[in-house]
Amino acid sequence: MNTLSQVDPTIAALIQRENVRQRDGIELIASENFTSSAVREAVGSSLTNKYAEGYPGRRYYGGCEVVDDVETLAIERGKQLFQAEHINVQPHDGSGANRAMYRAAGLRASRETDLARDMLVSLGGGVEHLTHGKSVSASGKDHAVRHFGLLPDSFEIDVDGAAAIAREVQSQMKVLMLGHSSYPKIIPASVFSRLAQIAHDAGAKFVVDMAHFAGLVAGGVHPSPVPDADFVSSTSHKTLRGPRAGFVISQSAHAKELNRAVFPELQGGPHMHVIAGKAVCFHEALQPAFREYALQIIRNTRALAEGLRENGIEVFGGEEDANHLLLLDVTAHNGPTGKVAENALNAAGLTVNKNMLPFDTRPPLDPSGIRVGTPAITTRGMKETEMTQIAGWVSDIIKNPGDTDKQAKVHSAVTELTSHFSLPGQ
Repeated sequence: MNTLSQVDPTIAALIQRENVRQRDGIELIASENFTSSAVREAVGSSLTNKYAEGYPGRRYYGGCEVVDDVETLAIERGKQLFQAEHINVQPHDGSGANRAMYRAAGLRASRETDLARDMLVSLGGGVEHLTHGKSVSASGKDHAVRHFGLLPDSFEIDVDGAAAIAREVQSQMKVLMLGHSSYPKIIPASVFSRLAQIAHDAGAKFVVDMAHFAGLVAGGVHPSPVPDADFVSSTSHKTLRGPRAGFVISQSAHAKELNRAVFPELQGGPHMHVIAGKAVCFHEALQPAFREYALQIIRNTRALAEGLRENGIEVFGGEEDANHLLLLDVTAHNGPTGKVAENALNAAGLTVNKNMLPFDTRPPLDPSGIRVGTPAITTRGMKETEMTQIAGWVSDIIKNPGDTDKQAKVHSAVTELTSHFSLPGQ
């Protein structure tokens, strides 16, 4: 960062601080990961200078012959990776991808008196994302929303509950959605197919937000929703290890509606430098090594869950149907809430996020649990042995959230461990 250090030393110093934080800490936030140097080079390239409103071959600006090739390559690779009929790679983020997906699927913002005609039915139970119909989000403000949930004993997705809602609301349902931000299980292919049938029987579209598990799908360790869904949205970061951005897959019959929803309805000029990063990300995910990476995520999740349980922590997930994340109930140990546990773990160099548990009665900003994930530490090359170490540290901090000496001791051990596992490009 020689040039940046000369032009703006303050920002350069802050970036360096963040580099050190990422290098020396253990990243357990399930929605974060580390991109390759190649992705970072693409995102930091001269493509950031180019305006390219429109689509390849149909731009509103001249000089787009190069970026047309970039976007076309991203599209071709994304279709190959996910065996998709159509993909739009222009959404700036996951929330925008979901909004475009809703519009393309026929879910439009309604007047107050028309809400009953414009209903979104989606998975709830505390494992959903804000854009899945939460009241504080535009998805909840603009549409009538009904949630189906999880079965209380098994925490399986309540498909029969979704069917009951569909029968109740009948033609009012425009979109049936499945997606999550903190569901600690692989979703069976049968769930996708059954929900698709429920939606189509009601004359609705079936859509899936696979942002959290897209990398697992790409790596062949999670069933793909693409064959059953009308639309599938995702981010390109998280388990996919790409730039922070979004994309939407659709059946070819819905391509025109999807493209129009992204541009010109919701976005202007696409971020061509980020689209280049997506193209690189898709290319990397098509390599054989990515499948082994996805498999190791699953192995690490199971090993981390086993270690936590052995240390007396109540864990949601980590069984034979483990995905990339776990939910931990922290309230049983000296009364810490998720917020307290997050702060204590952060002080020890273990970065997590507070998170509601299924059927949690505590508020989102101070819930009963924390969410931990293995994608980022798997990227660094950590395996089952390291998961056992990390499980012990996490357990010690949760059980002693006010012990600053223990936090300092664990932090030192964390730094020593991470010194053996470099970040990509370092």
